[in-house]
Amino acid sequence: MKIPSLICARLQAQSFMLCLLAFALICLSAAPAPAQNPIPSRTTEKRCGPPEYCARTDRKVEPYPAKPPAMGPAGAIITDPNFGSRILRVTDEKTDLRREGGPIMTPSSAEQNNWNTDSTKFYVITMGARDLLFDFDPATMTAKSKGFLDLNWGGEPQFSYTQPNILYGIDKRNPSFQQYDVASGHVTNLNNVSDCLKLNPADGGHGITVSADDNRFMTNVGPKQDGNYLIYVYDRQQGCRWYNTQTGEVGGKWGPQGTVAMPDRLLIHNARMSKSGKFVYIARGNSQPQHRWVVWEIDTTSVQLCPAECTGHRALGYSHLVGPSGESNPMDLKIRPLKHLEQTSALVSDLPHMGGYWFDLHFSWNNVNPEDSTPICFSTYRRSNPNTAATPLSVDGPWENEIDCAQTDGKGSKVWRFAHTYSTAKNGFWSTPRGNVSQDGRFFMFTSDWQNMLGETDRKKFRTDVFVVELK
Repeated sequence: MKIPSLICARLQAQSFMLCLLAFALICLSAAPAPAQNPIPSRTTEKRCGPPEYCARTDRKVEPYPAKPPAMGPAGAIITDPNFGSRILRVTDEKTDLRREGGPIMTPSSAEQNNWNTDSTKFYVITMGARDLLFDFDPATMTAKSKGFLDLNWGGEPQFSYTQPNILYGIDKRNPSFQQYDVASGHVTNLNNVSDCLKLNPADGGHGITVSADDNRFMTNVGPKQDGNYLIYVYDRQQGCRWYNTQTGEVGGKWGPQGTVAMPDRLLIHNARMSKSGKFVYIARGNSQPQHRWVVWEIDTTSVQLCPAECTGHRALGYSHLVGPSGESNPMDLKIRPLKHLEQTSALVSDLPHMGGYWFDLHFSWNNVNPEDSTPICFSTYRRSNPNTAATPLSVDGPWENEIDCAQTDGKGSKVWRFAHTYSTAKNGFWSTPRGNVSQDGRFFMFTSDWQNMLGETDRKKFRTDVFVVELK
């Protein structure tokens, strides 16, 4: 390419230089671009973990191995031979220094939150209802005992959903909500039940639920489980509020007062508050039709009776409840809004009718988000399991004697399968593999007698220990 010399020659000096610069730029733009080495493409590694796991979601029948996996002492980690998940043994016969050889368990309810916010602390239960605190390293799956919680609490405490070092509980001497800082050891009294209403001499607080923002606290009050009669709620800003399930009265320092329209009067077996702090579900005492649980909307005098498909254990999110229907298959799980219990949606599709046997489920949803769309996790066990040591547990279909999580976001019907429980559930209630999912959804803690291979207690029952399975 040429620029006529005549044109450049007629330009003044400054213009002449600009002309030459333009000519150079035109030449450079016309030159072919040098060959470039292509940037190698990077394959993005699939992230395995909540809320989308990589675990199996098939429905293949997965029998137990001929013998349970050999499990070492506390601190040992194995890989589940069928599902590939890592399992940590947290405790053994030497863990409880006050009662060597005694069984160790997860909380009695899978609904309780015994994990802190970042999965660096949790507690377990020893014989005599003593709470044993652990530090946990989620990267290496190692756990170290920090000793017993020497607190005068009744029932099982709950970790905060917002602060990693805060644990909440109920003082059993004078029913009151208390806050404990596990780092400093400082105890703060938040509210005494007796400051709001008069209690009977035998009344105590049983269990605690705290809202996800640490603002509302709930317990059920009375002489004992299945005989309790009062739902008591404390709001940090507004004070106390209560519902007497025997009289139907609602009262307290805030909100409308009066008598609920629902005619049923009941005693309390179990009660839990939603993560939003707006609802309480109440399971009736054992002497009553327990499948007909109720929901109280705390800011109102509205109490709903569950209309249908109301059996089994259940767990609360922020505004929804999940539990089995009790119909043709134990995995017929229903999710329903707490404001409209009649509106149910199935979580698992295409379930066959099951006859001749059944299995039970315990649900944990500590990992739930405000949209109630994170997976709900659970353990299952069969009452027909054999009770002889090292004998394979009963399996006739998928999800039996397993640890699983179910999709709740409505985008699918996945059930992720992580591990077998290896628990016969034959050594009393505490040997059932009740489990508690961590708040980040990465771990699931459960109880197991490891098919009666952990030794015997002084009561001639087979021991249980606590295990943690990694959810990926």
